[in-house]
Amino acid sequence: MAVSLQDLLRPDETAVLAMEAKRGSVGDLAPGDYQLAKAARAAGLAPRLGRLARAGRAAGARMVHCTSAFRPDGAGSNYNAPLLSWGRRVNDELLVGAPQADPALELGPEPEDFVSQRLHGVSPFSGTELDSLLRNSGVRNVVVVGGSVNIGVLGTCIEAVNLGYRVVIPRDGVAGVPEEYVDMVFEHTLRLLAMITTVDKIIDTWSGAQARA
Repeated sequence: MAVSLQDLLRPDETAVLAMEAKRGSVGDLAPGDYQLAKAARAAGLAPRLGRLARAGRAAGARMVHCTSAFRPDGAGSNYNAPLLSWGRRVNDELLVGAPQADPALELGPEPEDFVSQRLHGVSPFSGTELDSLLRNSGVRNVVVVGGSVNIGVLGTCIEAVNLGYRVVIPRDGVAGVPEEYVDMVFEHTLRLLAMITTVDKIIDTWSGAQARA
């Protein structure tokens, strides 16, 4: 039987996972020459995700900020992939406690949000408390947003599906580069793992749920 968007967005069973939606990645402190930041700014990603976060909180969904950061000494982080080695070279701007590692200003965080910050890896579930936080909150469905589609969003979706969660992705709530590659990932991979929709459709669904309550 087909599952509707309304079923997948029941606020008491849903969390928004904002993947790497940090001030230093897609927000006000992101380097001007950072390609993901350029794509996010061009798409107006942070303000759009701010609207989504506010709508989700108002409806009763859980907002979760999934971020990565580094200790000044690099301890606990792994560098076994080119991306992670690159991160080690530029980690002065993404240290634990630095404003660049905080969620983008448009997204909060608010007191009721969860912040799941990790020191390792490229996706938010493995070796973190995220799965326990979600299950203990009654979450069955996750809305994945942020960046990047190339690795972070894709990895989050695969992990979530493997753990038994149902996944929704707003096509205009994520960023990646180049755009033609993002299109291919959606066409050939993400649409097989998640229901693809838009930020406005999610907000409208939650607004309707509030009206019915």
